[in-house]
Amino acid sequence: MSGRIVGFLREYILLLSILIIIPGIIFIFMGVVYVFFINTTENVNSLLHFINVVGVWNDYILVAGLIIFGIGVYYLYSYLNKRKFVLDELKTDKRSEILKKRNKLETTVKHLPRKYQRILLEKEEELSIK
Repeated sequence: MSGRIVGFLREYILLLSILIIIPGIIFIFMGVVYVFFINTTENVNSLLHFINVVGVWNDYILVAGLIIFGIGVYYLYSYLNKRKFVLDELKTDKRSEILKKRNKLETTVKHLPRKYQRILLEKEEELSIK
């Protein structure tokens, strides 16, 4: 069961990290508006009225927003960095370069979607690496 969950998260890490960043930004916005502009939001009868209704919880929302935003950015950066490494290494047509970094490539590809595992297998077959 946990293997399927991890597989699902691995397949959609780009989308999920972006979806994690969005509430983080919203929570940070709510917290900053309340903390720094508390006196000016009291007389507003618009969308910012919700921020005033939440009240003291906005301090906690700001902290939660920073944590959520940080987690989303970490996963997005990690995914993009691993993806860039794999694609840069697989551009080469030299068998020796692939063999030198084969272990690192295989461990990196395990943390990426299956698409990159297939690309690595195709490259190994192309260069006849067993």
